[in-house]
Amino acid sequence: MSIVEHDFLTEELHPIDIVETLAERHEWDFDRVAEDQIAMAIEGDWRTYSLTLAWSGHDETLRLICAFDMEPPEARLPALTATMERANDRCWAGAFTLWPEQKLMVWRYGLILAGGATASAEQIVEMVRVAVTTSERFFPAFQMVCWGDETPQKAMQIAMTEAYGRA
Repeated sequence: MSIVEHDFLTEELHPIDIVETLAERHEWDFDRVAEDQIAMAIEGDWRTYSLTLAWSGHDETLRLICAFDMEPPEARLPALTATMERANDRCWAGAFTLWPEQKLMVWRYGLILAGGATASAEQIVEMVRVAVTTSERFFPAFQMVCWGDETPQKAMQIAMTEAYGRA
């Protein structure tokens, strides 16, 4: 059992309470927006990502949204859409979408906890890690398509695949 998880075994906690505790431990900038929602900023190599986690008791889902600025030129929208489709095909969990009104690229994921299941601290840390690493992985491809006039195929070649094993 990990140290992270040990503190959470003594009582059932609201998923956002767990996220808040983890944010404090990892020293992530955060703001508890509401009882069921927390917003965080996590620094990546390419940029700072805005993450929001929200609990929906109605459908028992912990939703994560990882967003970053994206205001593509109108003429490049079809190429960006094709690149997002290719990126989403490479994602095992979650998916990218563009929110043009907000000028944001968003990676979304929902952890379904139906039947009274609870999220573990390790699951939440992994959700956050995957959100940031996936955004970091595909950010250069989105940039190349929007402002480098690259084709989706060529831009996706620079989205490095995950390495497995040890060197």
